[in-house]
Amino acid sequence: MDTGTKGETGEPGWVGLPGGLLTLRRTLLVGWTCLLAVATGLLLGLLVGPAWAAVGAFWLAVGAWGWVLIGRNWRSWRYAERADDLLISRGVLWREQTVVPYGRMQLVEVTSGPLERRFGLASLQLHTAAAATDARIPGLVPAEAERLRDRLAALGEARSAGL
Repeated sequence: MDTGTKGETGEPGWVGLPGGLLTLRRTLLVGWTCLLAVATGLLLGLLVGPAWAAVGAFWLAVGAWGWVLIGRNWRSWRYAERADDLLISRGVLWREQTVVPYGRMQLVEVTSGPLERRFGLASLQLHTAAAATDARIPGLVPAEAERLRDRLAALGEARSAGL
């Protein structure tokens, strides 16, 4: 995998998230919006009248809008390893870029919940001394998350300012 910078003065080599996170989030969106559409349609159809059952289609419109927003959000997540720090960028309307110096990291952990494991994903959580600078990279392939964990822990120990 191509990560990091191409020299001290070059731009960082940004790496996007794998498609599994997009699939997971869109699957959850479809599941919940269909469930809400059916529940709303049935309840209104039985309690108020059959014409009101069409209000359940509101959730399908919300799902279509969410489909687009989830795709845009997924594309906005990226990270780059540089010589002295890790950059994490995210956000569509409000761009957020977090810079985590290797020497300030106190703990690097890889987590994977039941749904993440089902889709073959893991999240990397970086803890620093300042709670505001804690950073997370969701939806990584487990091998990449473990590689990053090991590399970041080794670089943090080498810089040893925060460990």
